[in-house]
Amino acid sequence: MSKAVVVCTILATAFILLILLSENIKSSRKDYGPHGLSRRLGINTPIPVFDPLVEEMERLVEENEGKRKELEKDKNYFYDDGRLNISLRLMILFPLLDREPRDGFVDAKELEAWIVHQAFDRMHYRMKKELESHDEDGDGSISFSEYFPLISKEDIERNDMKHGEAGWWMEQFRNADADRNGTLNAYEFQDFLHPEDSRNDQIQRWLLRDKIRQMDYDNDQKLNLEEFEEGAYDSYKTYIEFETGWEEYHSPEELFNKLDIDKDKFLRVEELKPMIQYLNPGELTYAKYYSSYLMHEADDNQDGKLTLDEMLNHDRMFYNTVYDNGRFDDEDDDFHDEL
Repeated sequence: MSKAVVVCTILATAFILLILLSENIKSSRKDYGPHGLSRRLGINTPIPVFDPLVEEMERLVEENEGKRKELEKDKNYFYDDGRLNISLRLMILFPLLDREPRDGFVDAKELEAWIVHQAFDRMHYRMKKELESHDEDGDGSISFSEYFPLISKEDIERNDMKHGEAGWWMEQFRNADADRNGTLNAYEFQDFLHPEDSRNDQIQRWLLRDKIRQMDYDNDQKLNLEEFEEGAYDSYKTYIEFETGWEEYHSPEELFNKLDIDKDKFLRVEELKPMIQYLNPGELTYAKYYSSYLMHEADDNQDGKLTLDEMLNHDRMFYNTVYDNGRFDDEDDDFHDEL
C-alpha cells in the first residue's frame, strides 16, 4: 500500500472520529443547559427568570403597553443599543440575594429562596391574568362554567373520569374549592392551575390517585412491585441522582419496602405521599432544582456559595432567557409548554 493511501486513510479515520467526538460532546452538553435540565428531570415548565426586571420586560411586551417606554425609569440598565446591562443588574441584585447571613456571599439556600420567589411571582401573575380573562361577572372568583363554557351539563352528568374529560376536570375543580362554596378564589384558582405546587391535601391525593391509574396495569387501584418499578422508580432515580450527584440510592425493592408501611406488598395513595415531589414535580420544584443547577455551574471554587465575581463570570447563565439565540436555544425546539 502506498504512503499516500495510508495517509489518506489515517486522515479520513481521524476526521470521522472528530465528528463522532463533537457529536458526543454536543449531546452530553444538553443535560447541562437549562433546557437539558428540564428534559433530564422530565419537567415541562418555563425556565425560571432570575431578574424581576426581565420578567417585567416580558410582561410589557406581552401586554403591548408601551413596551420599553414603560421602563424609562430603569433606562440606566440598558446600553444605547437597547441591550440589557446584565453586569450592572447582577451588581444591583447581589445584595438582595445576600440576606441571611449578609456576609458577601450567596449560598445555596439564599439562591434557592430567590429563584423560588421569582417562580412563584410568575405563577401568581399568570393566575391573575387567567382569572381576569374568565371572570365574566367580575366577582373575583371563577365558577366551573366560567372556566369551561364548552363543557355541557350532559358532559358533567356523564362524569367521564378519563384524563382531560369533564368528570376529571370537575374532580380537580372540587378539590381546589377548599371552602366548598362552588367557586374558586384567587388562592384556590392557583391551586387548580398548578396542582403540582399545591399544599392542599385533597389535591395531592387526587394527583397521586391519577398517577396510580396511569401505572396500575391490573386496575386494582394500588401498585405492586413490578408496577412501581416500571412506572415510578425511574422518576425517583432521576431526581435522586441529580440531588446526590450520582451517589448511592435505594434499589426498587428497597424503596418499595420502605414505602410499604403496612407490609402488604402493595402501595396505595397514602404510602406514596413521600414520593409526590418526584412523581408530580411542578414549577416550584423545578425552581429549586434550577437554583442547584446555577450554583453548580457558577461556583468556580466549589465552596457551596457564590461571590459577585463568580456570578459576573457566568452572567449569561443567569440571563439565559434574555439570550434566546444563545447556545441553549437549539436544544429543545420541540419542547413546548402545556396549559
